[in-house]
Amino acid sequence: MKTFLTFGVLAAFAMTAPVVAQAEQAAKASFVGADGAANGTASLSSTPAGVLIEVEVAGLPAGSWVAFHVHETGSCDPATKHESAGGHFNPGDKKHGFKVAEGAHAGDMPNQYVGSDGTLRAQVLNAAVTLDDAATGIKGRALMVHAKADDYATQPSGGAGDRLACGVIE
Repeated sequence: MKTFLTFGVLAAFAMTAPVVAQAEQAAKASFVGADGAANGTASLSSTPAGVLIEVEVAGLPAGSWVAFHVHETGSCDPATKHESAGGHFNPGDKKHGFKVAEGAHAGDMPNQYVGSDGTLRAQVLNAAVTLDDAATGIKGRALMVHAKADDYATQPSGGAGDRLACGVIE
């Protein structure tokens, strides 16, 4: 009986230990617009289902859908119109888009709606990424808000247009 109880306690601990470790992982991003001015923030936290991203970015086209992606490089240089952030984060070497059979990139996320005040407020769960040092880890990479909606098919970036706001994930 003592052996069974010990095993039961150890098994219960082993099952909860990874979840506790994931819950403790968090990151933040501070967005800058194309003009270099601060215009928003994001909080990222690990969950058992993926990374939850809570984002608020101002100064965007009011009443419109915009693309929201994870980009491969943690550089948000407005002098390059945020091209310094590189392409979409794609550790699986997949095609872009949810509508493509060989897709999607780990950095592809659903379009987000900007309110009438020009502010994007959203909570997005990305199940394809992590906040650890795994190949799917996104710390040190960038979050990007584009000018247009992603069409989920056009290569390599969904026809999402200009890069309006960029934030390095730290």
